[in-house]
Formats: sequence, C-alpha cells, structure tokens
Amino acid sequence: MATISVSEKHNPLNSNSITFEERERDLREQEKREEEARQREKNSPFGRWTQYNNEHTKEMMFLALKHPKAHAILLFLVDQMDTYNAVMCSNKVLQEILEVSRQTISSSIKVLKDNGFIAVLKSGTSNVYAINDSVYWKSWSNKKQYSKFPANVVLALSEQDNQYQLSFAEIGTERHKEVKIKSN
Repeated sequence: MATISVSEKHNPLNSNSITFEERERDLREQEKREEEARQREKNSPFGRWTQYNNEHTKEMMFLALKHPKAHAILLFLVDQMDTYNAVMCSNKVLQEILEVSRQTISSSIKVLKDNGFIAVLKSGTSNVYAINDSVYWKSWSNKKQYSKFPANVVLALSEQDNQYQLSFAEIGTERHKEVKIKSN
C-alpha cells in the first residue's frame, strides 16, 4: 500500500501527493459510498434472512427432540444475532423471553456449547453468544469467515436501575429491535 502525501499544494514529482482539499473530497466520497452501502443493506429484502447449512439437519433434529428448550434458545439467539453471528444478552433476558428458570437456561446453554452450536464469551455479567457459522449465518456466504464482533446487545428492562427504566422508544437509538413477550 502506497503512502499518500497530503499538503497545501500538489507535488508534481510525487504521484502520491494530493492537496488537503483533494483528500477531504476523497474522504467525503468514501463516506458517501459507505452510507449508500449501509442503506442498500438496510433496505434489502434479505436483511432478515438467516442462512442454514443443511449438513446439520440431523443435529438440529436431535436438539429439537431431545432438548427443546435448548433448541428454543438457539433459535432466539439466531434471530437476534447480527451479521457477525453474535449477540450479547444476560441469562435474565433469556429467562424472561422463554419463560423458564435460570437452571433451565444454564443447562440448555451447556447443551448448545457441548454440541458445538455456540461459543460463550463473558462480558461482565452478560454473555456474548457466538453462533457457529458453519450452521447458521446472516451475511453472504463469502463473509462467513468474519464471524466476530461487534455484537447485537439484548437488554431486559427489568435488569435496569429504576432511573433507567425508560421505554425503548425513548432511548433514541437509530436501529433497535424490540422483542415482545406475552403477558400472563
């Protein structure tokens, strides 16, 4: 990669020399292209698609039949994961969404880890779940090798301090997804 020389005036003896104005224009154009790419991806009809490798059908059938709670957790994680196959949430979130006990979550996560469906990394008291990208992935298949972070973060309102218990609409994020749970 060539080094670019940026200065007040263009140096005709250096082919990698550009002016500050040219560099600023180049950076604006690059930013515009990146924003257009993000918009195309956001507006794509495939944005909510997840790809699945049929080579793992037997393992998925085993999981669904023998460990239905673990299967439900895996489907929740796959639904929430980003294009890097990662999602971050606490056990409390999983308990509330799936209406199961902490012990059920723990044993189900162990089944998913032991069978190679997920890897679990710690971030404070929350877990970062990396879904096995040879089974599921949300990006183009040629980007599967990028199964890394940043991660989508799923928060439970009930875990937040009272002063922070705002409705998700009041948070003001550009991109979020609310997960609805049925009331008893």
